[in-house]
Amino acid sequence: GQAQGPCSICMEPLDTHRGGSACAHAFCGACLEGHVRAKLESGRAGAVGCLDAACAGTLDPELCRAALPRDLFERWCAALCESMFAGARRTYCPFPDCSEMMVADGDDDTVTQSECQVCRRLFCAQCRVPWHAGADCAAYRHRDTAREDAMLLEMAAGRRWRRCSRCQFFVEKTDGCLHITCRLIDGG
Repeated sequence: GQAQGPCSICMEPLDTHRGGSACAHAFCGACLEGHVRAKLESGRAGAVGCLDAACAGTLDPELCRAALPRDLFERWCAALCESMFAGARRTYCPFPDCSEMMVADGDDDTVTQSECQVCRRLFCAQCRVPWHAGADCAAYRHRDTAREDAMLLEMAAGRRWRRCSRCQFFVEKTDGCLHITCRLIDGG
């Protein structure tokens, strides 16, 4: 709510804004903006307190909306929403153009197929990747590991690495003869 009078912080006689319904303190837009911005940047935007140090009231985002730049107001609201789920198990949509936060229901770790509430695309809540249709999580991880193994083998062949016949570690020849001493036997 707007009012006329001096700001309780800088004492400038400007249009002031009441920031909370539980207190009567009023502040200019610049002081209010600076306070909310500082709380956001410090990571303590859950419940932004009144600017008056002696007041135990908190600011109401809707009462402050007219005094704040739109991007700051939206960041504050997003931080408030996030703080409401501080102790909850959260998951995020794995699609880079969405990344919406969602709260996982209960303690059930068996939920896999989920739908993002914003972009409506399916994803696996266990693997945290787009939905892997036709494969359970174990098969998907195995297939993903197999793809990574194939990439490693291709890189090793390109760099002419060899494998130790005993421990199967890759070895790169930098100089010397072709003899390989196993690092498990050698201890190093």
